[in-house]
Amino acid sequence: MRADLARVNRIPGDWGLEVGVLAEVFRNCAVSRVCQVDLAESYEHKHQVLSADDASKGLRRMACDIAKSLFRTLAAEGMVYGPGHFRSLGVRYVRMAQDSIGRYYADALLNGLLFDRHEEEIAVAAFARSLQEAAAEFNKDPLGLPLIPNWNRVTAAMPEFFQLLRRAVEQDMQMVQNSES
Repeated sequence: MRADLARVNRIPGDWGLEVGVLAEVFRNCAVSRVCQVDLAESYEHKHQVLSADDASKGLRRMACDIAKSLFRTLAAEGMVYGPGHFRSLGVRYVRMAQDSIGRYYADALLNGLLFDRHEEEIAVAAFARSLQEAAAEFNKDPLGLPLIPNWNRVTAAMPEFFQLLRRAVEQDMQMVQNSES
């Protein structure tokens, strides 16, 4: 991402971060300028438990945050939601997930792999509840948490921010070098 694009993008401060960044890049760039790149040779993925009975943590929270981010992004582009939209989305999600479970089960059987169909059905039910909760939270507060300010706003509020950041990084690097010697 170029610095000029990074300066104008605003992003969510929750698990909707990745989809929010993609939406902002799509909004601020020509589609022909968008591509995927690897940021690092290795990436530490934060594996989460399903947390089927607790929407405040784990994959349930992630699913809810991501869905709300998508709902807000679409609303910002002019999508108007009615109660039927969210019911249809939930029904469509469950149908597609059940069809996918059937296909994955058949693939596992053909390839001699273990596949816990019951656990997959539990996950589908949990994610369906997350979609319902995300829709209810979106309807209650469509704006939700404010997006993280873009860099242009940060530097308008603190013109010396990048110098302070550079100084902090240099001090941190110096501490690391001192601790290694």
